Amino acid sequence: MKILVTGGAGYLGTELVGALAREPAVTEIVVYDNLSRRNHNLFVAEQLANKPIRFVQGDILDTRTLDKLVADADAIAHLAARVSTPFADQDFHGMDQVNHWGTAELAYLLRKHPGKRLLYVSSASIYGASDAPLSHDSEPNPKTAYGISKFRGEQALTAAGEDTQTVIIRCANVYGYSRSMRFEAVINRFMFEAQFNRRVTVHGSGEQHRAFVHVDNATRVFMAALLGGIPSDTYHLVERNLSILEVTDVLGAVYPGVEMLFIEQDMRLRNLLLGPDPRLAELAVFEPGDFEGQLGEFASRFSFVPPL
Repeated sequence: MKILVTGGAGYLGTELVGALAREPAVTEIVVYDNLSRRNHNLFVAEQLANKPIRFVQGDILDTRTLDKLVADADAIAHLAARVSTPFADQDFHGMDQVNHWGTAELAYLLRKHPGKRLLYVSSASIYGASDAPLSHDSEPNPKTAYGISKFRGEQALTAAGEDTQTVIIRCANVYGYSRSMRFEAVINRFMFEAQFNRRVTVHGSGEQHRAFVHVDNATRVFMAALLGGIPSDTYHLVERNLSILEVTDVLGAVYPGVEMLFIEQDMRLRNLLLGPDPRLAELAVFEPGDFEGQLGEFASRFSFVPPL
């Protein structure tokens, strides 16, 4: 089975490529990435299995290059995107070009080369905001440039046609160790600040809730989607909902004595909560882990502990 991974050198892509390299059914992996984040960690340190892995540096809007790669693949994991924290709102044009029109270009190629399996990693930000947990069939209502662009990407996939087996995963805020870290994601940023500054900066009151999923569980779901373990449909992926104060409470158990610095503490920020998707629960493709244990394992992966 030949797998094409767009955005394969990113935070999620690095973990997915490693998992694919350990999967016997996968015979070849093509990593397609423009390296815009200047992150080269996929290419060093971890020794991947003896499996043909090829890197092609290119942009998701380069249809000519992508055409050849899609034609030769059995399945495509589409992770390439301009990313943002869930409620950030900046560079609408750039987000739309990559997340919307880049996905549209891929959809046109899938119609040209039918019979493929596609995993599209979308975002829970397409739901906008909610004070109560949303179900998997809740109406999308994106509020930010990022959320709008990811939802438009979903809509563009209708051009791929019915011959493409499409699995869309609306991913909650991802956290956890990867060689290709994203430290702007809220829990990952907290971990870095706690480890090296012994001080965590919280914006707003901290009462705002977010939906989260560990990177390992996200990878398990992506693998199941690519290998045929998840039927074609749109799903949302969440492991837990936590307020920022609940996150910092657990962080204090992992880092005793860590200081919490609040900025504009009187400001109440928007919530975004997701209920579990029962269809993923029935498929048993992942199980929620122990949150404190996950953060403790994350802490053990830092390269050094600064003196107190």
